[in-house]
Amino acid sequence: MSYNYLPLDRQHTSFLQIKNLLEFDQLVSITFDAHERILKCRNYLDKKIQQSNALFYGINTGFGYLQNVQIDKNQLQQLQKNLLQSHACGLGEEVPADIVKLMIMLKIKSLSYGHSGVQIETVKRLMDMYNHQMYPVIYTQGSLGASGDLAPLSHLSLPLIGLGEVYLKGEKMSSANALAKLGWDSIILQSKEGLALVNGTQFMSAYGLYNLVHAERLINWANKIAAISFDAFDCVSDPLNENIHRVRAHAGQVNVAAILRKLLEGSGISSQKKEQVQDPYSFRCIPQVHGASLDTINYVKEIFITEINSVTDNPNIFPDEDLIVSGGNFHGQPLAYGLDFLCIAMSEIASISERRIYQLISGQRGLPAFLVKNPGLHSGLMIPQYTAAGIVSENKQLATPSSVDSIPSSNNQEDHVSMGANAAVKCKRIIDNVEKVLAIELLTAVQAIEFRQPLKTSPELEEIIAAFRKVVSFNDADRVMHDDIKKAINFLK
Repeated sequence: MSYNYLPLDRQHTSFLQIKNLLEFDQLVSITFDAHERILKCRNYLDKKIQQSNALFYGINTGFGYLQNVQIDKNQLQQLQKNLLQSHACGLGEEVPADIVKLMIMLKIKSLSYGHSGVQIETVKRLMDMYNHQMYPVIYTQGSLGASGDLAPLSHLSLPLIGLGEVYLKGEKMSSANALAKLGWDSIILQSKEGLALVNGTQFMSAYGLYNLVHAERLINWANKIAAISFDAFDCVSDPLNENIHRVRAHAGQVNVAAILRKLLEGSGISSQKKEQVQDPYSFRCIPQVHGASLDTINYVKEIFITEINSVTDNPNIFPDEDLIVSGGNFHGQPLAYGLDFLCIAMSEIASISERRIYQLISGQRGLPAFLVKNPGLHSGLMIPQYTAAGIVSENKQLATPSSVDSIPSSNNQEDHVSMGANAAVKCKRIIDNVEKVLAIELLTAVQAIEFRQPLKTSPELEEIIAAFRKVVSFNDADRVMHDDIKKAINFLK
């Protein structure tokens, strides 16, 4: 198999593999083992239906509250098609392409275990859709995060039967048109397949993985930017002493303190005698705050890696045990908790960043007010802090947990739901906001540190500053700050 393929089967898929899939635009393929398991499960299910008159949820019955309505054997294919059409009720913004890609990959991964009863043709078509850049149009609203991500996964699956819309190599069109361009026929869904496709946590999981990839990237930037701010504010280095962190050994805190010591190594500013004894918490407690967020990212990562290496549709089929078992693996509660925790942890990265921005423009430590040479005539960096403050307050509002909410559905059959899908979507908004605030801090810190010349910070930080100055020049007179902030955001990307 080509190294440019991510193999999908019951073997463990790691976070690094997810990152590589996105970064290097890899293709996907199931393995021979997965192929055989899918065939075995489908053959078992076909025989079971033919040889038994027993009711199996969603296979020969209605769905949700209609679970007790038996469906005639000659209507089982229509039942599955009806399911996709009736459940495709998504609204809101379109899901970004990278998250749609993850959704398709994760659906293939879940089906590859051979406990879902799908045809091999259905899985192959999902692979072909991914590898030919045929991405379904999916919407952010519609999932309660409990019966699986029903509405989003229905939109994901509509193109299999020639319905809905897709982006084919970036061009939006009807699924029917895309199938015609590719010379593909629609898939005729067999019993259980529609349910296997729409039950599952792939919407929440894809958002969660995407959010974690960017949270990890941004916390690395947060440490570098905070280090520049640390020297720009002429801070005392004692709070980074490894002995302090040795006696309160939270892994994230110890790690961040070590990173900051390395980033500031060789700094001429840091080695100067300080007039103050202590600095504000937003500088002094960077290891404690950033470290706690780092620990949270790692904890949430474990939840999502467990989830994507699982089967989350319903019912589950066990050919070796001669069992078809209906359960609740589609319930998103663990993901909802994890996403809410990630919202809080990343919101705090922006919160402490905004406080450093405020301190840097406050006219203390020999820095001019608002970091401009002629304050009064010029407002300098006064208003970027307003923008950061507004974004931080928005994050606080978004960080209210979704998982404490629930609402009954399906005539009270589905009477407790996770709201993990809402948590997933707002978590992305928070993380996008964090990037904006960190960009404003970088803009501010680099402006401030130039007032320390001829003293310099560490060689490593000077490299970042020099690279940033190629994008955004020193602010010596008022100009449209929106443009500078956008350039700073793009620099972080």
